[in-house]
Order: sequence, then structure tokens, then C-alpha cells
Amino acid sequence: MRTLRLLALGWLFHFRMLSQSAFDGFLAILWPLFFATVAFFMFRSGHSVGGLGPVALGAAVMGVWTATSVSASSALQRERRLGTLELLVAAPSNLATMLLSVCLATSTIGLYCIVATLIWARLLFGIHVPVAHPVSFILGIVGIVITIGSLGFLMAVAFVRSRRAWALGAVSEYPIWLVCGFLVPITLLPGWVRPISWVLGPTWGMRAIRAGAFGGNGLPDVAMCLLLAAVYIGAGVLLLDTVLDSARKHATLSLT
Repeated sequence: MRTLRLLALGWLFHFRMLSQSAFDGFLAILWPLFFATVAFFMFRSGHSVGGLGPVALGAAVMGVWTATSVSASSALQRERRLGTLELLVAAPSNLATMLLSVCLATSTIGLYCIVATLIWARLLFGIHVPVAHPVSFILGIVGIVITIGSLGFLMAVAFVRSRRAWALGAVSEYPIWLVCGFLVPITLLPGWVRPISWVLGPTWGMRAIRAGAFGGNGLPDVAMCLLLAAVYIGAGVLLLDTVLDSARKHATLSLT
């Protein structure tokens, strides 16, 4: 219960802080609108307006991943730059809980991207996204926010030894949304890519959202999405403990 309370308070604190950031707020709205506009014009040239509903959903979820990939990957680097990483490591609370709350708050900001993209699609392009199963649709959104935040947590730990963690997060932005089928169906990708998409939680979250919007049973996809999120968190905690032990042993926490 103490860990859950710390996670909830950390999420609330960072979510409020990010919500009041003009820079983060501007990018959270601008980037998904840019992606959505480009995608709509590309697909509209060969499809009818009515067939752009899946594209609108894919562009909306792209915004969640964009809001998370760079910010989450560079979370520990940011603390190191501010001079607070040593204090967080020395604090009685578990560092993994703090870092996970930051990554989940970053992915939750992506909800702005979903709302902004769907409104943009409706008002400017006349694209209506139906919601056949509201419960499944909402659970899919919750699941993809959690799994993207968990994946960001794992990336933050994996990139902690790099001085350019933000660049690694930026490099991973486009391959992830391509492999996860946000805009391009996975069936159109080479066969060797499909097993990679199966171990990525956003793939299943995207399937759950589309099932909730256009009909279908998305609950198994939500369950798979949350299962992979748990795997990411477990792997991240184990990796973070290993990194911290090595940093304490060799005095390399600050990479100096």
C-alpha cells in the first residue's frame, strides 16, 4: 500500500507539473495535429473520407507515444542534469517507483493528444470515429497509456548510461509506431517484423481501441496489453537495481 500510495502521489505531482508546462502542453497538441494532418492527406488521396476512421485513431495514439518516448527515455538524464539524481537514489523511497510515476504521468499527458486529434479530424476533415463498445474503447485507451508508460520506464532504465538518452528515445519514435501498426497494417509489413510487434504492448492496445470503436471483442487485447506492461515494469526494476549496484560500486552515477 505504501508503494501504491507513493506511485499515485508521484503520478499526480508530475502530471500536474507537466500539465502546467507551456512547452510540453504546446508540443502535446501540435505534434499529433501535424501527424494527423499529414496522414489524412496521404490516405485521403486513395481512400474515401469514411475510411479514415482507423487512421484518425492511429494518429491519435501516435501522439501518446510521441509525448512519452523522448520525455520518458531522458527522465533519469534530466534528473542528472538538474543535480537531483543522487538525492533520489539516496532517498528511502524506491527509485523505480518514482521513475515509473514520471513515465506514467508522461504517457497520461498523451490523452490530450487523443482528444485533440479526434476533434481536429472531426472539425477539419469531417471524420467521425464511431464507438461501438464504449467500455472496451475506454479500457483500450487506459491499457495503451499504461503500457506506453511502462515501456517508457524500461527505456529510461536501459538508456541511463547514455549521455544522449533523449536522442535514443527520438530514434525509437518512428519504428515503434510503424511496427505496432498505428497507421500501416501489420499484415503489410515483412513477415519477420510481426513477431517483434507481438512483444510490444502498444500493438495490442491499438487493437483493443479499434475493436472498441468499430466492433469486436477487445478485452483479450487489453489483457495482453496489461500483461506486457507488467513484464516491462518487472524487467525495468531488475535492470535498475543492477545499474544502481554498479553505479554505487564504481561511483559512476553522475557519469563523470
